[in-house]
Amino acid sequence: MELHDVWFVLIAVLWTGYFFLEGFDFGIGVLTKLLARNRAEKRVLINTIGPVWDGNEVWLLSAGGATFAAFPEWYATLFSGFYLPLLLILVCLILRGVAFEYRAKRPEEQWQRNWENAIFWTSLLPAFLWGVAFGNIVRGVKIDQDMEYVGSLWDLLNPYALLGGLVTLTLFTFHGTVFAALKTVGDIRVRARKLALGLGLVTAALALLFLLWTQIENGDGASLVALVVAVAALVAAIGANQAGREGWAFALSGLTIVAAVAMLFLTLFPNVMPSSLDDGWSLTVTNASSSPYTLKIMTWCAVIATPVVMLYQAWTYWVFRKRIGTQHIAEAAH
Repeated sequence: MELHDVWFVLIAVLWTGYFFLEGFDFGIGVLTKLLARNRAEKRVLINTIGPVWDGNEVWLLSAGGATFAAFPEWYATLFSGFYLPLLLILVCLILRGVAFEYRAKRPEEQWQRNWENAIFWTSLLPAFLWGVAFGNIVRGVKIDQDMEYVGSLWDLLNPYALLGGLVTLTLFTFHGTVFAALKTVGDIRVRARKLALGLGLVTAALALLFLLWTQIENGDGASLVALVVAVAALVAAIGANQAGREGWAFALSGLTIVAAVAMLFLTLFPNVMPSSLDDGWSLTVTNASSSPYTLKIMTWCAVIATPVVMLYQAWTYWVFRKRIGTQHIAEAAH
């Protein structure tokens, strides 16, 4: 296997890790309006991800940095062609971080409500837009012979990509709901399990349609296996949730994300951004990659740094593993 193939796999792993981890905290942000009934319950939900949300974004930074260094042509075409959607995602992530930090700085109800609204919208929009972006990457966009995107913003808003956005939004929200059931106690835990059933069924219908569409247009035997695993894991997650096995439900919803993202990258390879104008103009792991020497240096850096990042994140989740409920929220706290 050539180093550019290795780095394609590593970037796929980084995106998978990002969607697995950031997926549930996007879901928690959406649930602050769908599940929480009062200010204390919103605080409970926010506190379930309080120690980890910023660490989850390390995976996005790593994926973006790896793409820039390993596949500069891919990075350049992607960020120029998808400039407005990616800028909107970036603005949402910045405002979301500010909202988490500033929400409790003042006790006024209006102040806190405004930041809670910001948490909701800056969780919902990226969850949707990431699906739109990856839907377009897999489907193919208008790339010319100079490796430049020549389409418009409206070309990105096609039915396939919009369906992909709905899938990521509902899947991340479902993932967040089973995480909320896993991390809370009391009435909010019971309601999270009930909400997860309805969300899971909607997600299953949308995901099956999107993945079958992907398989029919671009799939092969390997992607078909990933499709079956994704659908089976989602159905099993719904069943585990109904049985009250919250740990299994969360693990299986995570497996759904892993298998679905794996399927997208399997249908993409050896392309990194297919051209809808001419197959010969597509960006591939070969024509979009850096030099072998650059990839070699990056590989050694990844071998050293990646285990360290994974260890400290695992330690963080272990330290903050206990469930919380409204009884843990001080009434006078703000």
